[in-house]
Amino acid sequence: MTEVQQASQRMREIGVVQYGAPVLVEVARPFDLPAEREAAEQCVEQLYDAMERIGQVHPFAKGMGLAAPQIGIGRAVAAVQPPGRDTPAIVLLNPRITETSEEADEQYEGCLSFFDVRGMVPRPLTITVETTALDGTTVTTVYERGLARLVHHEIDHLDGLLYTARMRPGVEPIPVEEYRQTGRAWAYDS
Repeated sequence: MTEVQQASQRMREIGVVQYGAPVLVEVARPFDLPAEREAAEQCVEQLYDAMERIGQVHPFAKGMGLAAPQIGIGRAVAAVQPPGRDTPAIVLLNPRITETSEEADEQYEGCLSFFDVRGMVPRPLTITVETTALDGTTVTTVYERGLARLVHHEIDHLDGLLYTARMRPGVEPIPVEEYRQTGRAWAYDS
């Protein structure tokens, strides 16, 4: 078994749903908040538990995100851990992108649900996202650059999209063995 297969197998063993599972291509069901507050809190706790397990088997220099469908829960919640140990995770309940910048770039992305490849994905440099707080209020947040990329990737999961759907036609993912940017932050022109 190669190192890559071992990494994918480890993700499967710690509960990350892998490519081909129907839940990854279904649109996640939103929470009715505040009525479903307890269910939302339970899902967030499950995401945090899974992220803890994942972080123990693989380091993430660019940050990490996990959407509920990736742990087999078809609900509209994701969590994003920005780079840096002391930065709190961002919870995205019922997230919806309401605005994107025209300015975009292409960077390699990976996905815990098919950890054996990386793909060059174009994304806007700035996105505006509306989420629902546990009390039912709407919260609007603007994300930029690497954090925008992480958040957009997770919202795509909740919409049943994998990053390969965003890749330009004719561009294919590369095997992780050929990817040379592990352990480095995303590169942006200043």
